[in-house]
Order: sequence, then C-alpha cells, then structure tokens
Amino acid sequence: MELTAGEYRLLLAPERGGSILAFDWQGEALFRPVCGPSILDVACFPLVPFSNRIAFGRFQAHGMDVQLAPNFPGSDDPHTLHGYGWLSPWTVQSYGPCVATIGHHHRADGWPWSYYAEQRFELAEDGLTIALSVTNLSDSLMPAGLGIHPYLPRVPDAVYRGYHRGEWQNNEDCLPQRLDERDYAIDWWQGGAVAQREVDTVYTNRHGPISILWPSRDLSLQINPNEALPHTVVYTPKDQNFFCIEPVSHSTNALNSISSSMRWLDLYEIFEVSTSFSAARLKKL
Repeated sequence: MELTAGEYRLLLAPERGGSILAFDWQGEALFRPVCGPSILDVACFPLVPFSNRIAFGRFQAHGMDVQLAPNFPGSDDPHTLHGYGWLSPWTVQSYGPCVATIGHHHRADGWPWSYYAEQRFELAEDGLTIALSVTNLSDSLMPAGLGIHPYLPRVPDAVYRGYHRGEWQNNEDCLPQRLDERDYAIDWWQGGAVAQREVDTVYTNRHGPISILWPSRDLSLQINPNEALPHTVVYTPKDQNFFCIEPVSHSTNALNSISSSMRWLDLYEIFEVSTSFSAARLKKL
C-alpha cells in the first residue's frame, strides 16, 4: 500500500505486523527502508499493547499472576517484548491516496485480555501523522501502553536531539535499575553524534519535539509525539546502519514498577496516541 502527498511517500505492509516499509521525502529515506524478510528489517512497526520489555514476561494484575511467553524473533531473550501488534497481521479498514487505516484484533490468551488496535496514517504536504489506539474488549481492567518503533538511517554525523528530565540506567538485560533525573529537561547527548554512545534505554518526561539531523545529507527530521507519549526509547546499537528513536507512553518493565506509567482501561475504553513527522533541509533551519 502506497500513500503520497506533496514530496512525501509512505509504503505500508499491514500483513507484516502493521509495519511501514519506507518513508521518503524528496527521494530521501527518512526511515531506514525495509532490508529483509524479518519484522526487524522493516522501517517502522507499532508497539501495542505495551512497549519494550516485561521482565521474564511476568507481572501481576488485580491479584492475577500473568506469565507471557518470550516473543523475540530468532532469539532466546527471556523477556517479552513490544506487545503483539508487531508480530500479527493487520487488516485494511480504509485506504485512499494519502490516508489509510488498519486494524488488529487480539483474542485473550497468554495476554489474558482481548483488544482491538488501530493505526491511522495520514500523509500531507507538510508530513506524516500516525495515530495509534487500543480498545479493551475484556470485562476486567487491561494494562495498556503504546508507542512506535521507527528505524532511522545511521551515518557517522547523525545527531539525535531530545530534551528529557530523566535517563534510566539499565542492567545488562536492558532492564531499568536507577533513574537519573534532573529538575529540568536537558539534552543528555549534549549535541553530540549518535555514534558517541551505545545505549538501549528510556528517557523520561520529554520537553518539546525531537530532532534528527543528518548534516552530511543536508537533511533533518522533526518528530512531534503528543502529550500521551512523554518518554523516548533510544537504541543505538554498535556497527549497525540504523538507530531507533521510539516515542512511547511508559518506561520499560512498567508493569513491575511501583510507579507504573501504564494506563488501565475499562471495558471498551480507548487509549490513543499520535506522532507527527516532518522533514526539512538544514539550510532552511
């Protein structure tokens, strides 16, 4: 499925985890284009009904012990990751030249709640907006978290600039151990290139938009998550051609945190988030 508007192009694959295969502007890749057959090879996928890791797939909900199976493709990682939307086929609800809506139903299983998730992609001359929602279809309160997982092209001078109050310090399993929090939002990367640090962590309480700069490409991408996505996962793996900047609604392993930032949805209650993306040439900034 292809959407176009102005100088933007978006290529979608609903059957492949509700993913994006390409997002371009003026012929330039804003997301890393699809590069293989795995869901980990796409340009972007949704995070629903939770983001990042649940430690060993275990948590409690209203006195009920929940045990989820590991789900990371091709890995023996013991933690359940990113929810179920990214590993499920989505169906097309509506489709036009610059707008598409796709949906995903989950029936209660190891995750003991049924839900319906929906993504709406709207492409305009000034950029892309992705709205993601989840609706609880079970009688009991369902924990819910949302986010999106774009892969961004990595070149030596790529810069990520986001202002947040906190940075989680993780253990070797990328599970949060200690929150380093400031009185006001700062750029934890101090304006430096993505290549300066190798991290897989969450930054909390964002202030303002996120900017990605590619000076050697004379290109920038501004990411504007709405207020329901106050945190950002930053993943900068070593020796890869991508990095990930993921607007999310909650911190990693939030279901096992005393100060959980998960939402709890009643029957038919909806949680919705949105993120907008717009590109520009650096000389115009």
